[in-house]
Amino acid sequence: MRIVVYGAGSVGGYFGGRLAQAGTDVHLIARGKHLAALRAHGLRVRSVQGDFTVRVPATDDPATIGPCDYVLFCVKSFDTQVAAARLGPLLQQDTAVVSLQNGVDNEDKLIEAVGPGHVMGGVAYIFADLAEPGVVVHTGGPSSVAFGELDGRDSQRARRLRDCFDQAGVPAELSLDIRRLLWIKFAFLCAFAGMTAAVRLPIGEIREVDASWSAFQRLLDEVWELAAAEGVPLPAEVREQVLAGTQASDPQGTSSLHNDLAHGRRMELEALHGLVVRRAANHQLAVPFCQAVYAILKPWAIRYEHGHGRAAPSPRG
Repeated sequence: MRIVVYGAGSVGGYFGGRLAQAGTDVHLIARGKHLAALRAHGLRVRSVQGDFTVRVPATDDPATIGPCDYVLFCVKSFDTQVAAARLGPLLQQDTAVVSLQNGVDNEDKLIEAVGPGHVMGGVAYIFADLAEPGVVVHTGGPSSVAFGELDGRDSQRARRLRDCFDQAGVPAELSLDIRRLLWIKFAFLCAFAGMTAAVRLPIGEIREVDASWSAFQRLLDEVWELAAAEGVPLPAEVREQVLAGTQASDPQGTSSLHNDLAHGRRMELEALHGLVVRRAANHQLAVPFCQAVYAILKPWAIRYEHGHGRAAPSPRG
């Protein structure tokens, strides 16, 4: 079995590294200084579950790898269309391209590029960041994945991928309703990423302030309502589970949106709150809290869109 990780950053690097550690034939696609570090020193992972380093083939050219069984598609959402256009050399008849990205529209963009037969939906549950080129820091979260066919069928290729993750010690769920899981994570992200980025503090300090914790819940509720309008109703009990899980999470936890803001990197704002604002307008839904987060963060997103500008100053000085 050959697995290609397209976008071997924090999420792709962690899961690709675990698969390689277990002996799977893994190839990484990266670029720039990160690619140079992967080639020179291997993939280094500093993890709450144990540090490790693996030597994995790495390239910036899919054509040098050739056809594979699975592509774990882990690029930032704003790179989806450009990266999807380069998938051709990796595909054979039953190759599955599994999106492990933030957002709910990446799968549709992939379908436009490679056709519905190749695309599977996926969700990664992990807190990780790229500390420096070649170095992934895994700080927590369930460190698990869920994936499944977009039409809800139970396929042999999905079972094989689940078994591969199981052998690597990575908890993996084969979901027959992956669209629902995508929207649940999306709702959580819009609340968690929105608040940690807008406030620029970890979740623990947000939970301690009633007004801020209430805003977190309002963000969650707005996306819950949007999901229903989009034809993906989410159970009320799952909302309570999300809130309980957030209450119990590491108080120092932040989001990739927060981390990108803090380090002056391009942000996934359009794939998160931007999408909510646009889709809500289509349904004439009021989403004032998502609109507020979008308005607060959009100037920073513009500043970083082409890699220009200084990082956001820390509120702690």
